[in-house]
Amino acid sequence: MAKASPDSTGPFDLDRLRELVEMMENHGLTEVSLQRGEEKWRLRRGPQEVVQAIPAAPLPAAVAPPAPAPAAAPTAVASKESGLFITSPTVGTFYTAPSPDDPVFVKVGAKVNSETIVCIVEAMKVFNQIPAEVNGTIVEILVKNGDPIEFGQALFRVE
Repeated sequence: MAKASPDSTGPFDLDRLRELVEMMENHGLTEVSLQRGEEKWRLRRGPQEVVQAIPAAPLPAAVAPPAPAPAAAPTAVASKESGLFITSPTVGTFYTAPSPDDPVFVKVGAKVNSETIVCIVEAMKVFNQIPAEVNGTIVEILVKNGDPIEFGQALFRVE
């Protein structure tokens, strides 16, 4: 992943490359970009960072997990008309509390602001705290603790 400009005339200095990788590991760095004159090096290690983006508009009910009873789908459509949604920024497992012994982050009726943590989504053993990113009152929790969830799935309805 190290790159040199097309103007470079010699081979890569593998000893320098190994030294840079070792320094990155020792200091917990995931990316380094270096440039001297025309020579450019860029190194990355580990998985790329996931950007958490929450869509401004709610997603259609088809994205939600299959409902156990057909009557649940019209409820989701009706809910969409009267509120904002907090959606999942990633695929994973939904948790309402930091641990089974701790109180839940939010309940129906709880007031939230953009920085209020409303749940945790576990993805590949990484526990991501999910902020509300909206101001309002939780009027409906759309998933159950421990449920698998999809990217963009509505988790909470907020008014």
